[in-house]
Amino acid sequence: MEIHRAGERFRTSEEWLDSRHSFSFGAHYDPANVGFGFLVAHNDETVAPGTGFGTHPHQDLEIVTWVLRGALAHRDSQGNSGEVHPGLAQRMTAGSGIQHSEWNDGAEPVHYVQMWVRPDRFDLPPSYEQAELDLSTGELVPVVSGLAKHSTSTAIRINQPAAGMSVARLAPGGAITLPAAPYLHVFLATGTATLDGVELGTADAVRLTDEGGQLTAGPAGAEVLVWEMY
Repeated sequence: MEIHRAGERFRTSEEWLDSRHSFSFGAHYDPANVGFGFLVAHNDETVAPGTGFGTHPHQDLEIVTWVLRGALAHRDSQGNSGEVHPGLAQRMTAGSGIQHSEWNDGAEPVHYVQMWVRPDRFDLPPSYEQAELDLSTGELVPVVSGLAKHSTSTAIRINQPAAGMSVARLAPGGAITLPAAPYLHVFLATGTATLDGVELGTADAVRLTDEGGQLTAGPAGAEVLVWEMY
């Protein structure tokens, strides 16, 4: 178990943006921390109203966006557009090349987590998908996945058959059992929790190898993002 506290992340701070990076990103580089499993970016970002990322390119990535508060507008060179809000997952396959913009058209800051995953093939046709999720069960819900075991239960498929992300929205004291995978990345997006007796706060992350565990939400509940990778 390797714990990465919220305050230990690389940070990009601008007038309009506050972004914390779990791995090497942009000007922040650590050769010992360039990814985990198939995850190569895991950014916890807050964007001010009326601002955002203008049109920019991506290639050969599966890009997953999960909004925690507010709404994020998306527009890309394939003609896709949409608004991502809490409870709605977004996947963009950059493939052979795509350009997109991400913007906050709302009156409040938008807070979201964006994750980049290496695909199993290069030069795929670019594509986009979004889907609404029901997180009322208090269990881990498969959100975006290429895993065979999620083939009938996941909302969105990704082009990486060895990776999948599930989300749980836990009531106070609610608990989930984490799967034992070769690579397991656990991110506490909101609230507090304990993982096998270890106290976790908001935006803390845990990297597990070849083991799972029991995660229990604190008195305010919690929302947790779990990447399972083989």
